[in-house]
Amino acid sequence: MNLFKRAWWRLRAHLGRTALLTGLFSVICTLVLSGFLIQSSAARAAADAKKSVGVVATMQLDLNALINSGRMASMPSGQSGGTIGAAGNLYSGPVDKVGKTSEVVLSYNYTTDAGAAPTSSAQLYQPIPAPVGTDTTGTDFFKADGVRDSSIMPDFRNGTSKIVSGVGITPRTTGYAVLVEQRMAARNHLKVGDRVSLAVGEMGASKAGIGFTVVGIYQDSSADSNQYTPAMMNPANHLYVSPQGGSALLGNTPGPHGSVIKQATFTLSAPGDLAQLKKDARAAGLDPVIFPLSLNDKQYQTLLGPINRTAGFATLTVWLVAVAGAVIIGLIVTLSLRERRREMGILLALGERKPRLLGQQLVEVLVCALIAVALSAGVSQFLSQSMGSRLLAGEVSAAKNGAQDPSVDLSSTQSGTGSGTGSTSGNGAGAGSAPVDHISIRLGAGDIAKVGAAGLGIAVLATLIPGFTVLRLKPRTILSKGD
Repeated sequence: MNLFKRAWWRLRAHLGRTALLTGLFSVICTLVLSGFLIQSSAARAAADAKKSVGVVATMQLDLNALINSGRMASMPSGQSGGTIGAAGNLYSGPVDKVGKTSEVVLSYNYTTDAGAAPTSSAQLYQPIPAPVGTDTTGTDFFKADGVRDSSIMPDFRNGTSKIVSGVGITPRTTGYAVLVEQRMAARNHLKVGDRVSLAVGEMGASKAGIGFTVVGIYQDSSADSNQYTPAMMNPANHLYVSPQGGSALLGNTPGPHGSVIKQATFTLSAPGDLAQLKKDARAAGLDPVIFPLSLNDKQYQTLLGPINRTAGFATLTVWLVAVAGAVIIGLIVTLSLRERRREMGILLALGERKPRLLGQQLVEVLVCALIAVALSAGVSQFLSQSMGSRLLAGEVSAAKNGAQDPSVDLSSTQSGTGSGTGSTSGNGAGAGSAPVDHISIRLGAGDIAKVGAAGLGIAVLATLIPGFTVLRLKPRTILSKGD
């Protein structure tokens, strides 16, 4: 007799057992499919989030490595020790080469921390004068940051500062350009396009002014203090200058390798890209020992940590449900085979082959599994949306409550580097980024195919492993001794 007909009659004759097996398979397939849906949705959400945030790698001088390399400039007249010299200068030219040619770099920036002494055309903004007798020799300077792109500096990204006239410092800015705060601009009657003189801000340096062009005026939202504040700490005296200007204010003349900068930051899409970035930096002529790259993935982990942990939990759930389901189905099949020993003995005595008996059992289980897969496709999308949202909400809440650094704001976009110069995205659009707290479940044919393969795999394993006992059966023993 055809084994498929026998399987069909068996399923119809024992509707209770068929319903039980189908229901159990439905639960297993629903949970497995929900896990697959959460995984795929989390992967999509993470991929979308990577477009707005990246891992920041910072490059700057390692003074100890420079000393150990023996490349420091010697002191004159036989004095011991040494000065940093040109070997310790990080130039913008090689950094530009890495940023523009490396395939792993989403965006990059570099900065120079400098100071500028006031001149007749650039007076400090000081709403409250220093108390009588206060020595202000070391603080009566402008804070001048040489930057490649002012728009991705933290104050501009988070909205503390905004351009009110002209433009900011951009990668296309050339020459000696300066971006000034509006209170300082009003103090000196400056407007966009004016020329202003700034002096090298080193102690004892020449007060000869360097001509800068005002390309923009920005507004800092910080209000004036009602008490004396040193000039360099007053936000109104914070200048943003072009890299060439920042290098000049440090007493360095831009050369064939570009301007001297303090540090460079590269935004990568993932931590694993650091190795390739190091290779690209070496190819551009940057010594990875003297100018090492340090990784800061704080914002990357902040943004993607909860969604990745949710996906990991979903993966674990899939494996646990699959293994537990295979064990449970296997036990049910084993009990079914024990109850059907006499039926199988009669069929063997009538000449039926043992593999066909095992095939009949497999067909019965597969029919239940196929019905269960169809049922799970109808409810898994709604279940996985609810499960995924709850799991993700819990992970986001845990990430916020477990933050060790009270200064870390999960809704901010600071890169976590010392100077906060890293960009969060290639277009600088990272402001207001927060941990991914929503996933959108979409059921596709690929997901159904995966759960179908998982369900059929469970059915085959749960049937064949205990079903091998059928191959050891002998009709005479079954019919004469029963169980």
